[in-house]
Amino acid sequence: MWGWWQELAGLVLPAACAGCGAARAVLCAACGRALDGGAAAPVRPSGRPRGLPPVYGAAVYEGAVRAVVLAHKERGALALAGPLGSALAAAVAAGDAAAGAAGGGAVGGGAVRSWAEGPAGVVLVPVPSARRQVRARGHDPVRRIALAAAGRLRRAGAPARVASVLHQVRPVADQAGLGARERWENLAGALGVRRGGALSVAGARIVLVDDVITTGATLAEASRALRAAGLGPVAGAAVVAAPPRSFRTNPVVYPDRATLL
Repeated sequence: MWGWWQELAGLVLPAACAGCGAARAVLCAACGRALDGGAAAPVRPSGRPRGLPPVYGAAVYEGAVRAVVLAHKERGALALAGPLGSALAAAVAAGDAAAGAAGGGAVGGGAVRSWAEGPAGVVLVPVPSARRQVRARGHDPVRRIALAAAGRLRRAGAPARVASVLHQVRPVADQAGLGARERWENLAGALGVRRGGALSVAGARIVLVDDVITTGATLAEASRALRAAGLGPVAGAAVVAAPPRSFRTNPVVYPDRATLL
């Protein structure tokens, strides 16, 4: 009910841009361009943890992008799930396009065909939030963004869906303020696959998704949990945003990205 009222309030009350504070705009045009995914590129966090799959990010986690992510996650600005989902979809498409190009397929259109080859398509698996966090926030931000991204990909012709097959099997400490090693130790063995989860992703191309990557510990643990359950291989991971220094190569703008998104 809380989430429903938040969405209704966003429709009828004056809004300020979550990125820059401009009046009467949930997200202004300039801040929207920061999330359009046109510069989606591979990211590699410093001290890359073992088992981290290839990761693509859509935007740099700073300025307006950081403000938008936090407004959606912590302040319940649910209308922002749409633009954040579009950014995530761009990161998924960029990763698939790069994989297709490496395998000799065409960038862009080849990515869609590679998804269509499998009967189960591509499955976005969001990293799970702790139940206490979901209760406190009133929603699961990563799952909400993943659903928006899957819808965007489907409208572009790519068979995509979301499967929330991961869950926490033990409590973990708040990650804020922890270094890379401490985050890995905090998360090691913390995730597992839900009962029956393996059936829901059988035969699909699995892409792990999150809103932000910091050290990569969460995505590495999620990948480990899937492998331990006999699932995979994980095709890769995609995030909305990543720290500036984690973008190891110059952003690539795919010329036919519009055909995907």
